[in-house]
Amino acid sequence: MKETIYLETSVISYYTAKPSRDIIVLAHQEITREWWDRALRKYDAVISEIVIEEARAGDIEAAKKRLAILKRFEHLDLNPTVDKMAQIYMDKLKLPMKASRDAVHLAVASVHSVDYLVTWNCAHIANGEIIKKLIKVNTSYGIRTPVICTPEELMPRMKGE
Repeated sequence: MKETIYLETSVISYYTAKPSRDIIVLAHQEITREWWDRALRKYDAVISEIVIEEARAGDIEAAKKRLAILKRFEHLDLNPTVDKMAQIYMDKLKLPMKASRDAVHLAVASVHSVDYLVTWNCAHIANGEIIKKLIKVNTSYGIRTPVICTPEELMPRMKGE
């Protein structure tokens, strides 16, 4: 059985976006594309309705590309437990209101016992301080915390590296 990956919206956006003029964003886009082609098939990738909602936003043509890619992935439920944990995360992780959707991503991946949450959102998701607090909260509720990482951290190693 394959391990599961929850694809947060930033990964989808980087994969489908036109090359950025920002050198760091461009590097993340290239890493994402390479990871998508080399590693994604090793996992059962899942998303949630919150990913769909976020992918719909913004430029219409870009949104169409994002939504087309998302059609192939299984959707995890946004259920009362996910809603409850997202609220708890907002409070306990001291997330700002603008990060309420980020709390939902964390809750979906945690409540559904996903193995990895893959994201480029290092402000409110792949952030060491937040992950440390998340592990503490999830442990107190008997919930397993997924490994939270960027695509680069799940890139398969080449022979000889």
